[in-house]
Amino acid sequence: MTFSPDCPAFFVNPDYRPMSGAQRTVLDPATLEPVGTVSTASEAEIDAVLTAATVAQAAWKKIDAKSRAKHLHDVAAAIEAADLDGCAELMVREMGKPYPEAIGEIANCAGVFRYYAEMARDEAGKVAGTTQTGSFQYARYEPYGVSVHLMPYNFPILLMCWTVAASLAAGNAAVIKPAEATTLSTLDYMKVFRSLPPGLVSCLPGGVATAQALIASDRTHAVAFTGSVAAGRAVAVACADRMKPCIIEAGGSDPMIVTAHAPLEVAAAGAVTAAFHLSGQVCTSAERFFVVDAIHDRFVDLFAEKTRALRIGHGLDVSEIGPLVSEAARERVMRLVDDALDRGATAVTGARVPPGRNTGWFYEPTILTGVTPNMAICHEECFGPVAAICRVADFDEAVRLANDSPFGLGASVFTTDLAEAMDAAERLEAGMVWVNNPLIDNDALPFGGWKMSGLGRELGRQGLDAFRRSKMVVIDHKPVVQDWWYPYPDAWFRRHGGRKHV
Repeated sequence: MTFSPDCPAFFVNPDYRPMSGAQRTVLDPATLEPVGTVSTASEAEIDAVLTAATVAQAAWKKIDAKSRAKHLHDVAAAIEAADLDGCAELMVREMGKPYPEAIGEIANCAGVFRYYAEMARDEAGKVAGTTQTGSFQYARYEPYGVSVHLMPYNFPILLMCWTVAASLAAGNAAVIKPAEATTLSTLDYMKVFRSLPPGLVSCLPGGVATAQALIASDRTHAVAFTGSVAAGRAVAVACADRMKPCIIEAGGSDPMIVTAHAPLEVAAAGAVTAAFHLSGQVCTSAERFFVVDAIHDRFVDLFAEKTRALRIGHGLDVSEIGPLVSEAARERVMRLVDDALDRGATAVTGARVPPGRNTGWFYEPTILTGVTPNMAICHEECFGPVAAICRVADFDEAVRLANDSPFGLGASVFTTDLAEAMDAAERLEAGMVWVNNPLIDNDALPFGGWKMSGLGRELGRQGLDAFRRSKMVVIDHKPVVQDWWYPYPDAWFRRHGGRKHV
């Protein structure tokens, strides 16, 4: 079967298979016009995927590391060679992302497969210094089995590749449950996996019930999730009930500190991208801004000037700001903005639906000043194009307020003072800290948060370890009777006062 947006399907490598369940029409969030149709996996379709994955993984885990690396390099080559413009366009039409962002996301995927191909080939265990003469003692890593990947809508392809590449490199099979909002583009992307053994990668459309079934199954063994805090908590609880390891990336409300020593032109330009990239629908978007009083007004002027230059429109047109993914997403943003305005904040830009954009889920890039910590926008994840600015007296107050949050994913600082930069890196309660360059990630460094922002890490060595378990091995190649084995010699008791009963 050839994939078509109009024919609901699921994927079991290397084939697309038709789905028999009720269909749902996917609407473009910019125009509300139909994009395609999707369905929800039935019990039989879930069973077919898990059966295929189990068989495939049993063979995959036995493949030597060099051959497994070759397979992952072949996936990377397929990504680099494939015509994925159609996938990028589907992503735009499903969730509103500007086309340059969609094609850029896809272009960044090959590298993570190459990274994990070599990481897993090079890093397979540890030989320890022995605790007993004549004993060879080491740790080895083995796969869990079948991993489940519950994906978000904002970066449906890249974040999927982060965890799928690591899981495959570790020796697992992978079952992907795409976000309901980006099922079509995720399915279209599956063709890059066709060089892998049959059944090793699958994509199974569905909603909460599908995710619950995959987590609960005795035939799945590890879970990777990216999404909201509420959903992440539910996934973590479900995994704990099954004693099943999980990685939870649950978003945040990232702070950005602009100090008295900030390079203001750079800080304002960085703030525009950090706050409004993908209409603010990025887990690491800067949402809470703490700007030192001495430079507050100048920073706000520069920030507002650059923000007003952003173009709003359909992602396939010339634009930086597309629609939010859904009506519910926009309503959440509007509620938080309205609450801040009611409590005394001022809208410098935005705070409205763009004129002439009454169709679709558009919202203007919004800068709020006069924000105070008692406002809901300082304690909830907004996940929209809103920058909430708090005026602070100094750097110490900025750090204190930045840490006053249930979240701890990332944090940004703009400063030319080395002491401030080093102090921020040490004191900020976040899994990632950026100084003068927000939102950057690195395949070789761990991505993830503290506090309510999640559990575990993606990328880097820790991202690989999340999908494998360790086994300690002790081998005595010249077996001898050890002096500490039972029964204890009588001489021991004589040395200790003749006590045999202790």
